[in-house]
Amino acid sequence: MAIIAQLSDIHLAAGRDGRVDDASGPVRALRAAVSSLLALPARPDAVVLTGDLADGGRPEEYARLHALLSPLPMAIYPMPGNHDDRDAMRAAFGDHPAVVDTGVAPQAPVQYAVDVADVRLVCCDTTVDGHPHGHMSEERLAWLDGALGAAPATPTVVATHHPPFPIGIRFIDDMRFVDPAGFAKVISRHPQVVRIISGHVHRGSVGSLAGTVSTTCPSTYRQLFLDLTHPGRAAVTGEPAGFAVHLVTDEGAATTHFVPTGNYRPLMDVE
Repeated sequence: MAIIAQLSDIHLAAGRDGRVDDASGPVRALRAAVSSLLALPARPDAVVLTGDLADGGRPEEYARLHALLSPLPMAIYPMPGNHDDRDAMRAAFGDHPAVVDTGVAPQAPVQYAVDVADVRLVCCDTTVDGHPHGHMSEERLAWLDGALGAAPATPTVVATHHPPFPIGIRFIDDMRFVDPAGFAKVISRHPQVVRIISGHVHRGSVGSLAGTVSTTCPSTYRQLFLDLTHPGRAAVTGEPAGFAVHLVTDEGAATTHFVPTGNYRPLMDVE
């Protein structure tokens, strides 16, 4: 069994002086998320960061992110979103051999597969340089197919930044995963994939792709307003920040919990 926590859309932002203000909203929110995660009765085996970790893709933002995550004792697996800079992220997480590959070209996709307890976590790069939407090229899809084919009997979680299913919020669907058909085709060939997890949406949602449950994660900072009308309003809300926790059994049963940030202690026993 494996417990994988998911933090997403952190958006640490440096000011004009290059400093990340410790009193800023994203910093305070991330500290609260880390504290909430550490307070869970069952600590996760790993934490995956599903993109938009920095707001401007600046080295100072990733350095501060790395420091703010240092209280977490478990493995941390970062991946980029449309706000991120791959090279700056790689440099900040230089102590992570799965993320840092010195043989790749500048701005090469950040994509890797790791084992978390008895589960496999496959992190895909859906970002498109200079654009907010997501896409996976034929080369990236071939990599994913090979990564999944390497462990066909191991329950697997596939992580992306852009969700491969429509959300219904116009603002987000305008920055959608463009043409996810190739991605769906690859997933359909690998029945050991028990969950697809994504960020980008700044709120929890559940969909499906190729018969596999697909979820998005709340932001550790700001949640987007749930307006399913058209054209709808692009706005953030005062809803609680949060994160996701994915439980995957050895048999491949997967359950996802959306956890609001905060120290919510038990009020009373119920049995």
